[in-house]
Amino acid sequence: MPETRTWQVRWRSAQRSARAATRAAVRTARAAADAARQTWQATPRHTQQTWRLTAVSAATGLAVAIVAVAAAGPWDSGQRTAERTEAAVMDGASGEHHAPAPDRPAPSAPPVLPALGVPTAAAGRGAAPVPTDAGLADALAPLLKDPALGPLRTASVVDVAARRQVFGDGQDKAATPASTVKLATAVAALATRGPDHRIDTTAVLAGKDRVVLVGGGDPTLTARAPRPDAAEQPASLRALAEATARALHKRHLGTVGLGYDASAYAGPVQHPIGPNENIAPVTALMTDEARLDDSEHGPAPRESDPADAAAHTFADLLHEYGITVDGAPAAAKAPAKPERLAEVHSLPLSALVERMLTYSDNDIAEALARQTALGAGRPASFDGAAGAVRAALARQHLPLAGAVFADGSGLDRADKVSAGLLAHLLLQASDPGQPALRPVVTGLPVAAFTGTLSNRYTGQSAGAGAVRAKTGTLTGVNTLAGTVVDADGRLLVFSFMTSGTTDPQGAQKALDNLASAVANCGCR
Repeated sequence: MPETRTWQVRWRSAQRSARAATRAAVRTARAAADAARQTWQATPRHTQQTWRLTAVSAATGLAVAIVAVAAAGPWDSGQRTAERTEAAVMDGASGEHHAPAPDRPAPSAPPVLPALGVPTAAAGRGAAPVPTDAGLADALAPLLKDPALGPLRTASVVDVAARRQVFGDGQDKAATPASTVKLATAVAALATRGPDHRIDTTAVLAGKDRVVLVGGGDPTLTARAPRPDAAEQPASLRALAEATARALHKRHLGTVGLGYDASAYAGPVQHPIGPNENIAPVTALMTDEARLDDSEHGPAPRESDPADAAAHTFADLLHEYGITVDGAPAAAKAPAKPERLAEVHSLPLSALVERMLTYSDNDIAEALARQTALGAGRPASFDGAAGAVRAALARQHLPLAGAVFADGSGLDRADKVSAGLLAHLLLQASDPGQPALRPVVTGLPVAAFTGTLSNRYTGQSAGAGAVRAKTGTLTGVNTLAGTVVDADGRLLVFSFMTSGTTDPQGAQKALDNLASAVANCGCR
């Protein structure tokens, strides 16, 4: 065997050292990733939401900035003031920060947008200039004259950091809000119940061999199989049936009677608009919003008696787990102090608010209005919810002159709010001193990307990705209320309302143009 040369020994030694170093680096990286994952999982939900919002805002803001600079021209002659100021304080950073993987917290790079409600000076990046009333009027007043808007057109734009209205036109006039009234429902529910509140659905024992299924008002209770791609799962009727069957088997009960209790709600179950594919009968017990198809949001055919249908599904599930239900389920009243067999809990109220706002979900909206009533000790009816919502907003010192809350969803044309109220609802939700209201902001659809704004703002680079807003649409009624960061980096909230429109698409585009103008405005 030939003798191993010195260079070969050194080469093999170097290879072994490199492999050892690589293994050590991999172990270190894995340990760091595990630590980061544990930190993320232990972090409160609202902090996770803020990190996610920062990461998405950073990626979106960077893309919009690239388009804007390309359209404006060369660096020296075409760059806007905000971008030039931003470049001066970046300290040579490249800005190439990518969104984190879902199981890791966001990196600590400076965000493109400041935290909501916090002046940019607080982030060490210089205070963004405040838009002037005259500057915004020059930009918005001509757009409010768009003939596609109806005879009633009102507007309010409020500077978040200064908490001052910087543009208004008829902002105190009460008008039909359509689905933007969901902003009021959301603020009232979060302020009354808190973002961590969950809605229970329970199975209790009534007598020695009778079970009562008790609804607590969770419209997202599902009888469907879990979605493997969902980060959070709604309460499962199947899981409740399985747990109930286990409890009955422990009591040596194989055959039971079944009743269902939907008495948590009071008053009529039918919405004033009557049977409609936009909303199910409003009852404290239902599964999958009483939808008769596989949809998760939007119009759909509905069960005429959601509570009875849910009870029959529960009976079938109990049978799968070895429990025989004797006879058909029937409406019943649970004992005052029942023996609880099993329970499931909804997603936290914060998640329900976000889903309601993103998809303009009417069933969740009516449920949240009734949760507000229950939290205030009022009857969980249309009338009780209306009083509870108004009282909750009054405690927030919001401008309620002329406001009427006939329902929680905005389907009722008797609802009346002002543009000023909608703007101030968003102002409260953007306040760093009120973190419980933050889901109102994080749940807003993003222009051209999510929810009810996913198909709007196409071709509008100033508004796309920058505007976050709740839409409202009924025949002849169009509204838009949300948040936007202007061209100078100033966070503003806005509300635009119009009634008497005859061209829905034209009215929507006119409202979108108004919000895009705020996004594109330095307005000084």
